Amino acid sequence: MRFDLHCHTTASDGGLSPKELVMRAENMQVDVLAITDHDTTAGIEQAQASAKHLQVIPGTEISCAWHAFDIHVVGLNLDIAHQGLQQQLSLQREKRELRAQEMGRRLAKAGIDGVYQQAKQLAGSAPITRSHFANVLVERGLATSFNKVFDKYLSRGNIGYVPNNWMNIGEAIETIHQAKGFAVLAHPTHYDLSNKWIRKLVSEFAELGGDAIEVAMPQMSKDQQQWLASLAQQHQLCASQGSDFHHPSTWRELGRGLQLPDQCQPIWQRWQAL
Repeated sequence: MRFDLHCHTTASDGGLSPKELVMRAENMQVDVLAITDHDTTAGIEQAQASAKHLQVIPGTEISCAWHAFDIHVVGLNLDIAHQGLQQQLSLQREKRELRAQEMGRRLAKAGIDGVYQQAKQLAGSAPITRSHFANVLVERGLATSFNKVFDKYLSRGNIGYVPNNWMNIGEAIETIHQAKGFAVLAHPTHYDLSNKWIRKLVSEFAELGGDAIEVAMPQMSKDQQQWLASLAQQHQLCASQGSDFHHPSTWRELGRGLQLPDQCQPIWQRWQAL
């Protein structure tokens, strides 16, 4: 079976509606798809209603603060009707809005006016993210790519950067567990951390009661996968996999190139055993 347990829709900063995403996943022969939009579960019911040939796992991706870094924790197989989960996600979205307003003010102070308003319009009813800001700045010709936007404007030390105000990792794990879900450390190698800090992150995540880490992701070398698999084993964590799909592209596709090393215990075995 083909599992993709990390992807985004227009309910957050993805480019496809939940229905379109499910149709694309079915065309890619994905069997189990988790919808993990940022700090919301708004797209899940539409995705589940649209699914004909795959199972949709309800999830979310929660932004967390850890030693001044933005760290993401994915919740999988959630009870999305859980009141505590929805209250916490609502607070997260409020924090996103406040942060986005401050980002807009800082960019305007540097002479780049109206970015917040355009990003807000682009986001619509979805939680506003730095990706919406990046889209606006690229569209204005201030950078040629997302990576260059973040490097020049939106990352730490640059004019549009605002420190995060998210919940901590322990709070995210507790919120996910209260909603009967499984907490997964998202893309550990994507945070611009040294190997020493990644080890520290995984260790603390396990100590706080996390369930799994993402081991298989697009464009990841076999050596990276094996290293993450060894960290998962060392800390008695399960392993997950996901494309972190946002938009159709030539280098990231739903379900493509996702395979866990043999020594891993897949996270989906945990909920299948319930």
